[in-house]
Amino acid sequence: MGKVILTGDRPTGKLHLGHYVGSLRRRVELQNAGDYDRMFVFMADVQALTDNAENPEKIRQNIINVALDYLAAGLDPEKCVIFIQSMIPELAELTVYLMNLITVSRVQRNPTVKTEIKMRNFEANIPLGFFCYPVSQAADITLFKSTTVPVGEDQEPMLEVTRELVRRFNNTYAEVLVEPEILLPENLTARRLPGTDGKEKMSKSLGNCIYLSDSTDEVWQKVRSMYTDPLHVNLNDPGHVEGNAVFTYLDAFSCDEDFSNFWPEYQNLDELKDHYRRGGLGDMKCKKFLNQVLNKFLEPMRQRRAELEQDIPEIYNILKKGTEQAREVAAQTMSEVRHAMRIDYFDDKELIQQQVELFRQKD
Repeated sequence: MGKVILTGDRPTGKLHLGHYVGSLRRRVELQNAGDYDRMFVFMADVQALTDNAENPEKIRQNIINVALDYLAAGLDPEKCVIFIQSMIPELAELTVYLMNLITVSRVQRNPTVKTEIKMRNFEANIPLGFFCYPVSQAADITLFKSTTVPVGEDQEPMLEVTRELVRRFNNTYAEVLVEPEILLPENLTARRLPGTDGKEKMSKSLGNCIYLSDSTDEVWQKVRSMYTDPLHVNLNDPGHVEGNAVFTYLDAFSCDEDFSNFWPEYQNLDELKDHYRRGGLGDMKCKKFLNQVLNKFLEPMRQRRAELEQDIPEIYNILKKGTEQAREVAAQTMSEVRHAMRIDYFDDKELIQQQVELFRQKD
């Protein structure tokens, strides 16, 4: 199949800026560059249900929100295959087979799993489906023979599990699955965008997100309360840009043109940082500038999303068509997997003939 990209998101809510800088922006760039033979982008609803099993309606309602965010951000169904995870039953089948090739202790050592378990307070009672989601994720990637997975650096341990499973499968059975490589965001500062509260990760569950579909007023409310430098109490105090969420966001989203448009007192972000470090610059001025930068960035997506919302049935048609395309690829890979594992009983004419001859000898 050549060079293949696969990536996706859990449909537990609208997508936020962390999703965008972590992978969505790069997906659009890669899609338009044409350097890959095929690109798959999916709604990970099965994975979302691992910690939302009692609230499937939450997932059901947010499928459309994620699809709208994808399309508004620039993903093009003519250039990439957008599909729904649960509509590909081959994923569940491959997950079961891969589970036989990994130990419980190996999954437990995964730092991403440890972090997610702690964040969801699952230490005492871990749902088995949630515990096994690294294997499910490996099935997502390998079923489509993905060569490249564009994600944030927090997902690197998950990719290593996938690579180990690919090697184990190919060594045990036959060279069928493809070992993927991670593609990290180019902007090093934005690889792991912090929440507006300054915590390590922007997360829907922590309520510290700026969503791609937020209105101008909502963006300002969140930027205004954003975490800065707790030691920068007075105007003339020297400030710290490291660990300061406002400057991390400016690193991720601002450009020199923004300064000429909104704050011509400075030529670029380096000059602004120097002034903040010296003292004499208030946090609110920096927040107002960030607000302008973010709203300029988000406005085209807001407009596109408003247009897309006028024809919701067409959004479902796009998802249905993409799922059908993905299912064709999945069926072909699973045929190869079953053949490698020698469990393609009805298609194995050699096996059938062997059994015929074996029972003839008994007569």
